Amino acid sequence: MISEDENALICDFAETYQIYDYRQLPPSRAAVFAIGLREDSRIKMKLSGQKVPMETLLLAGIVDRLSILVWGQTEDGQKGINRPTMLSDMFISKTKETDVIVFDSGEDFERIRNEIMKGRR
Repeated sequence: MISEDENALICDFAETYQIYDYRQLPPSRAAVFAIGLREDSRIKMKLSGQKVPMETLLLAGIVDRLSILVWGQTEDGQKGINRPTMLSDMFISKTKETDVIVFDSGEDFERIRNEIMKGRR
């Protein structure tokens, strides 16, 4: 946790336990305090990759479902156009890893392109 974000851990300790310098504690005691932090503490959210607490995500899901129900009753909904934006999508990271290829010249690009087109790559 310390190597991931020491400042978040310090803030969580200060907020939860009123511990302002965790280095004064024995390492085993600091570890026990770290394990005891809430699931929505800064450091635990960072470690789990969450942007917002679970309660916020659930509330956004409720709003999304309600807006879809209301939209479905409108003219746009009947036609399937102007669908409402989903709030929960803003809170869930949907990063997709892609391969990036860098070319030094146009010839390199053409060579790799031809390999891909022929199914060699």
